[in-house]
This record gives sequence, C-alpha cells and structure tokens, in this order.
Amino acid sequence: MTTVLVIDDSPSEMAKFRDMLAKNNYQVLEAINGEQGCQMAAEHLPDIILMDVVMPEMNGFHATRKITRGKTTAHIPVIMISTKNQETDRVWGKRQGAKEYVSKPVDEIGLINIIRKVME
Repeated sequence: MTTVLVIDDSPSEMAKFRDMLAKNNYQVLEAINGEQGCQMAAEHLPDIILMDVVMPEMNGFHATRKITRGKTTAHIPVIMISTKNQETDRVWGKRQGAKEYVSKPVDEIGLINIIRKVME
C-alpha cells in the first residue's frame, strides 16, 4: 500500500485529504507543521508527500527544500497544495524541489491523478 504523508496545519483540510486518500486505498500519515513533517518524512520514508505552504513555524517552501535536499529523503516526491496560487508561488515551489504545485480547493479525481502521475 502506498503511504502518503500529508503536511497541513488545518484540521478541516487534513480531514478532507485523509478521507480522499483512504477512499482510494492510500495509507495516510499526518503532520501539522513543516518541522513535524520533515521529522516524519525522515522517520517513515513515505512514498509521496502532500505539502501545504502557509503553516506556522516552518512554511511549506522551507520544509520542501529540506526534504528534497535531505540525504535520506531526497527521493520522496513532494506535491505542494496551497491557497497561494500565483505563478511566482508555483515557480518558487518547483525551485524548492516540488514535483507538482496544486491550488486549493483540490478535487479528489484531480488529486489522485496527480499523485499517480508523480509516482510513475
């Protein structure tokens, strides 16, 4: 079973992702901020990460850079998912190492298709 680490500080967004992913047979790990997400990525080595951008302490850009440049975590693809939907945000997210950058709100079919594409 594919393991997805979701890093998002919003309980309602986390619940949406958890439901969407579980319904599509993904195992879900949850982190509520970038720092916890980086620790969990190194500890659990998930197959893929869904990363929010706007979070307290360590934002998603910083956490993505830390994960995608880490020795043990660089192989894990990161999909950034955020309300920040400007082209500069997308470009900056990709420069930090994200494979994809998706704007919220996310539809289930679209998200599952993006995960499958990134995992190929």
